[in-house]
Amino acid sequence: MPENTHVVVIGGGYAGVMAANRLTRRDDVTVTLINPRPDFVERIRLHQLVGGSHDAVVDYRDVLADGVRLVVDTVTRIDAAGRGVALATGGTVGYDYLIYAVGSGTADPGVPGAAEFAYPIATLEAAERLRPVIAAAPATAAVTVVGAGPTGIETAAELAEAGRAVTLVCGEALGPYLHPRGRRSVAGRLAALGATVLEGPDARVTAVTRGSVRLGDGRELPSEVTVWTAGFGVPDLAVRSGLSTDAVGRLLTDETLTCVDDARIVAAGDSAAPSDLPLRMSCQAAMPLGARAADTVLSRIAGDQPSPLNQVFAGQCISLGRRGGIFQFAHRYDVAVWFHIDGRPGAKLKEFVCKAIVKHLSDEARKPGSYNLHRVPGSPRRRQLLRTGPDSAPAARQNEAA
Repeated sequence: MPENTHVVVIGGGYAGVMAANRLTRRDDVTVTLINPRPDFVERIRLHQLVGGSHDAVVDYRDVLADGVRLVVDTVTRIDAAGRGVALATGGTVGYDYLIYAVGSGTADPGVPGAAEFAYPIATLEAAERLRPVIAAAPATAAVTVVGAGPTGIETAAELAEAGRAVTLVCGEALGPYLHPRGRRSVAGRLAALGATVLEGPDARVTAVTRGSVRLGDGRELPSEVTVWTAGFGVPDLAVRSGLSTDAVGRLLTDETLTCVDDARIVAAGDSAAPSDLPLRMSCQAAMPLGARAADTVLSRIAGDQPSPLNQVFAGQCISLGRRGGIFQFAHRYDVAVWFHIDGRPGAKLKEFVCKAIVKHLSDEARKPGSYNLHRVPGSPRRRQLLRTGPDSAPAARQNEAA
């Protein structure tokens, strides 16, 4: 074994930063984080960037350990056989171990006109493009938000609270993750803000034009600004690199997050598919997965057997403007229960969660290994699914950020 082990982390989001920080537990490990942006993006605040209440960016110096080398670039290909990654600006970076944490972004809408005329919001660049468009639109301009998950709900509420004429097109149910009680609470808050909510099988967008949105029942809704939040997809880096992926493009791993093709590659976050049973795309899953990925690498360096995944969930936290919110509690296997906290306490809890996430990353940077992965036992539901196969996975497994 070499005296020093070089670990490259691709992706500087919640999972990647957590993994990079945790790897600095060993003095004989050198860590390089490769990310296309020079700043950390608080993705769960992008709707606030669009609404003008937050810039959704944190300086990497505040969340990244001093010992981590940051390379601002994009990885175009992984050479697993040669243990190196190719960069968009030219050249390669070699590695002993690689953590694949490329995250997620906007999925291909697959709806005529959506790519041309609708504005996605899943990345910093997309939200920054949308912000001046919203700001320039007249106060009475019709704004349509497509997508009933947390991102769509938060964006609709943020804009409605600012006085915008917002229609939220759900395509089936509002907040499909939510318990019916939580759903009623969210619907009530949106109504109080003046937002129109369209649900049901006919509330599906079939086409987008420059000034309208067409629904499944033939209705044409005027829409001066259309925001697209329906679904997330992952980068195709693993596919382009010849690695095994699931149908969406997430890297296939075992329960230790180790790539099924190469024990030197470990995955974390939205772009990982452990045992072909990926977790809900969320920062709630990304940070523990990042810590687990780092622990897997550190175990292999030490010659120990890595521990398997023991991911659990608390629920889903959604902001409803600056003065409202909801924390929807859930079983640890990620199915909502009846209990929730809403209103102003819900808004305060959401803000607390947002700040706590950044603090967790900062704490791990200062004291690597401090993030606790073992507070509760793993989910028995997941163990059951591993025995019975992915086809029996619960309906609550959605590609939605929270």
